[in-house]
Amino acid sequence: MQQEKIRSYLFKNMTNDSFIEKMQESMLPVRTLMTYYKCAMLEIETKFNVLDEEFSLHYDRNPIETIKTRLKSIDGIAKKLNKLNLPFTEEAIEQNIYDVAGIRVICAFLDDIYKLADYLLQQDDIRLIERKDYIKSPKPSGYRSLHLIVEVPIFLADVKRCMKVEVQLRTIAMDFWASLEHKLRYKKNIPENETTEISKDLLKCAEQIAALDKRMEAIKNRLMEHE
Repeated sequence: MQQEKIRSYLFKNMTNDSFIEKMQESMLPVRTLMTYYKCAMLEIETKFNVLDEEFSLHYDRNPIETIKTRLKSIDGIAKKLNKLNLPFTEEAIEQNIYDVAGIRVICAFLDDIYKLADYLLQQDDIRLIERKDYIKSPKPSGYRSLHLIVEVPIFLADVKRCMKVEVQLRTIAMDFWASLEHKLRYKKNIPENETTEISKDLLKCAEQIAALDKRMEAIKNRLMEHE
């Protein structure tokens, strides 16, 4: 009987206009914040596109193969805050979750990764918050990528606001490995011993891909010597 009363109460409230309005009002600050993150993400994407054009002008080639952007879902943010035992508030998001806005830059060669990262960080409106080099120090799984957390200003109608963006830079080969590894990791109902063997194989593949990146880098450098 008590459960039926609860269900009835929830149903009535969910169909009540004032209740819906209150829910929308409570979500407005978070939705506004997400818009700010999207603007910051676009700012960083534009900066990389400009660098790519400038690089093409000076060196007659483009260092960037692809740029991918990603905005974390509200559900994903809520789960992460819950895991950290934090409230779902604007302040908690900004202070504790650095990967709400993400941009992935896919390069052809290893040295392009570091050049682009340096060029970005030299810009006077960019502030480096955190740097993790998983290329020089790969994760135990074999994952390789250069991660930067940067802060960039966005200019609103009446105020300037600094927002954090996660930047990942990796080669085509690294991105290929990471994409497949992510898909395989989330396969279900795999026996533990098989999972161990798959992890070993993935690590070997990562090492082979890293060796391939270095060889391609060496070939590119040899070709450039004759230009």
